[in-house]
Amino acid sequence: MGVGTCRSGPGLALAAALTVVVALPAAAQSPGPQSGGVLEQVARSGQLRLIGPADSPPMLQVDAQGQAQGYGAVVAQRIAALVGQALGKPVRLVYEAVSDTEQLSQRLGEGKAELACGLPFTWARDEVVDFTMPIGVSGLRLLAPAGRLDGSPAGLAGRRIGVVRDSLGDTQLRGMQPQAKVQPYGDLVAAIKALAARQLDGVIADSALMAGLVRAQGLKGMVQTPEQPYLRYAVACAVPEHNSRFRNLANRAIVQLQQGYLNGNPSDVAAVNRWLGPGSALNLSADQIHGVFDVLLLGVEPLRPLPSGAAAR
Repeated sequence: MGVGTCRSGPGLALAAALTVVVALPAAAQSPGPQSGGVLEQVARSGQLRLIGPADSPPMLQVDAQGQAQGYGAVVAQRIAALVGQALGKPVRLVYEAVSDTEQLSQRLGEGKAELACGLPFTWARDEVVDFTMPIGVSGLRLLAPAGRLDGSPAGLAGRRIGVVRDSLGDTQLRGMQPQAKVQPYGDLVAAIKALAARQLDGVIADSALMAGLVRAQGLKGMVQTPEQPYLRYAVACAVPEHNSRFRNLANRAIVQLQQGYLNGNPSDVAAVNRWLGPGSALNLSADQIHGVFDVLLLGVEPLRPLPSGAAAR
């Protein structure tokens, strides 16, 4: 089932972390024969396979050693650690680069990977994978050289606007301005490179990913408009269908991450702020990140015990 929702309105982006040590429920302490699927595979291999693009900061990218890093990698590492605790053995997170977002769902559905983080919910994906609780919030905006476009749908008529093929940005643009000259690309990196080469007037895509790529590519004079995104949505991790115990562990790790950030756990705050907080490509303030996590945690019970002085939700 999908828990990422699409709404119009203001949009920030992701964030969060926690390392409040909690006791796992009895059902999660030993995998047992009923664990099935993902947990049995991970117990045999000792590995949790994460897939995703190698060039989508701040969510996911690879370092010089070929290791995954980014906010999505932080979330995945926490999930792997909790799965290892449940199985009673170390679990190593391994990463495979998959640039085509449509292949992410296919590989999860075929059992070729166990986790992909940072995906917005779509009904098509929900047919073949399950979604965890949200790990953050983002939105669709327009990236263009400063002063060229104001971000209004009317201003996009007749303009060459790049999108990722079959993405939310693609469908949103075609719906809100049919007279735009839509230029589809296989991935966001290619679209932004075309914009930098003056082959496009703008690009409509995920605001967080565009901010990360603009910073990574050292592009100057680019701005995102409008102030309020065209579309706001939650992003989550996708997991293979029919693996409820694995998804429960993933959800618990995500709650730990977010609740830990809100509780001020130093290691979690540092991990999240590196990718989302002050000085990062997104440059979100602590108050902005708190606001996102407060909302995302409204639908779940706080983990117990709460740290001394922390208020119950």
